[in-house]
This record gives sequence, structure tokens and C-alpha cells, in this order.
Amino acid sequence: MAVERERGIFTLEGALSVEALLASRFVTRSVLVAEEHVDRMVARLGVGAPMFAMPSAAMTELTGVHFHRGVLAVAERLPLPSVAALVAHARTILVLEAVNDHENIGSLFRNAAAFGVDAVILDPTTADPLYRRATRVSLGHVLHVPFTRADRWPGTLEELAALGFTTVALTPATDAQPLAALAAAARERVALLLGAEGPGLSAAAMAAVERCVRIPMVAGVDSVNVATAAAIALSALYGQG
Repeated sequence: MAVERERGIFTLEGALSVEALLASRFVTRSVLVAEEHVDRMVARLGVGAPMFAMPSAAMTELTGVHFHRGVLAVAERLPLPSVAALVAHARTILVLEAVNDHENIGSLFRNAAAFGVDAVILDPTTADPLYRRATRVSLGHVLHVPFTRADRWPGTLEELAALGFTTVALTPATDAQPLAALAAAARERVALLLGAEGPGLSAAAMAAVERCVRIPMVAGVDSVNVATAAAIALSALYGQG
């Protein structure tokens, strides 16, 4: 992953991800297809970028990974905008702190697309959303939901508040407001903050937000998967404005 970032590229796998890539603002360098899938992939993807083919076994030997979906692509990364530029016209944004599981990242971007999130901000420690597993799990939506990485943390939360966003932390803390409080904020510009499973949000981030909201659950269960929690919370915002 570090090599890809240093070279300004990223890799995707699977037809859905490559389709999303070809329809996105990212520049596709090339597509690599297993020989047995060439006809199907050409019919599905067209010829929007240079396409190469080789036997599946050779693809595995070349990459060191068995790609049973039979298609890979390499694309160029884009410069990340500033936080202020990214959210200039946004109404609902997700802010992620220390989310390091790529499948969770992919699911979060998929949920963001489903519920009309305008942008996603990543803290300095959150995993790369352009890692191939994240793009695959997101069904390619990570290529269409605008994102950037904060260079000040948790100062970015204060910056968002100054830009007119109500900053809201999603937390299992028992003293947090019920989810209905989030629905009540739907007519405002909202920045919803989520943290990694296990450690949750840092004390510094919690101290920097304006509100803390909790999803009501049965006794003995205090949390759900971070992507599931995001979907529940975003559904309270979606369509309420």
C-alpha cells in the first residue's frame, strides 16, 4: 500500500470496481484480465483503457495473490482537497477516526453513498480507502463519494464547527443523547464522527464535538459494527431536511 501511495497509484479488483473506476474522475492506467474472462470483460467494460490479458496462473504468479474475479486495474490517485474546499457545498459528512479495517472502510463508503453523504473526512490514522479490498467492499462507491484526509486532529472538528457544521459523535456512552437528537439536527449541516471498533473515539475527539449521540440497544449489548452504526445513524438524517 505504501508503494502505491508513493507512486501515486492504486489497484482495484473485480468487474464492479473497474466499472466504477471507468465511470469516475480517476484516470485508468491499464486493466489486466484473465484470458478466460477476456470476452466477457470486453463486453462489459468496453475499451475505455489499455487492456492486457494473461492466464490466471500467470496473474497469480505476477501479483502474488489469487484474484478469482479475473480482472485488475491500476489508476492514478488525485490530489486531496483541503477540508474547507471539500465541504464548501456539503450538508452531511462523515468523519472517521482511526478506522483501520479496510472492509469497514468500504462498507462506510457504501453506506455514505446510500444515504446521500456529501463527503468523508479521514483522520491521519484511518486506513486508505483506495486499498483494493476497501474499493471492492464499497462496490466502487469510494470512487464517487468525495473524501480527503485531515492534517490537523482533532483540530479539524473545530474547523468544521467554524464552517457551520454541527459536530456529532456516535458513541455507546450511556450519558449520550438518544438517536432522536440526531434526527432533530437533520435540518442543520451535520458532521457525524465515528471511531474504530474496540477503542472507540479518542477523548480529545469527544471533547471537541458539540453533541454525543447513542443508538438505543437492549441491555447487555452496547455497540454494533461501525458501518452498521453509521447506516442506522445516517438513516435518521436521510430525507429529513
